[in-house]
Amino acid sequence: MTEDRKMLEPMATVVSLALRTLLVFLTAGLVFSVIHGSWADVDACIADESTTSSVTADAFIPENGTQVDSIPRYCAETPDALLRLLDELGELPSTLLLISGLFLLHRLLQGAARDGVYTVQTASRLRVLGWWLLAGSLVAEIIEANARAALLAALAKSADFTAGSWLSMWTPPYLAVLTGLGLLTFARITRAGTSMREDLEGIV
Repeated sequence: MTEDRKMLEPMATVVSLALRTLLVFLTAGLVFSVIHGSWADVDACIADESTTSSVTADAFIPENGTQVDSIPRYCAETPDALLRLLDELGELPSTLLLISGLFLLHRLLQGAARDGVYTVQTASRLRVLGWWLLAGSLVAEIIEANARAALLAALAKSADFTAGSWLSMWTPPYLAVLTGLGLLTFARITRAGTSMREDLEGIV
């Protein structure tokens, strides 16, 4: 499978290094937080980008003919466990999706280098990664949008936790969805190529 391994470079090496580096930083951050007890010092903040004001601080000096808008950012002075949880859920799902996606991609590339590109196993791993990105990105964004909307409703009297506030926090993950759909398509192409290869080998 030397030729197949060459075709997967340099992506296989880059993904492997990126996954290892990310895990090292996350582990170091977790150990640092536990040792220094910084979990209780986490702030719970949210910016209400649906509301703007023309009132700005003196530090913001625009050029002539330019207007500066202010976006309110609410921070809890002493956030309780629920507010910290909502604040973490505003970003954590995307981080977990990134790590798990890198792991599945690393597994795909390692398996393709070992078993071959045009194999049933590679097509199956491509399909798993495609569905994971497609469904996972949507689920992660739904969780994060709900968490941000709930946090804003808890910190701002002018905001309520409604469908409208959730939609204002919702950012469709277009790139991840398109990438997932592309991987599913390539999984079918790889599966078809595997069948053709097996037929040719049978004829020879």
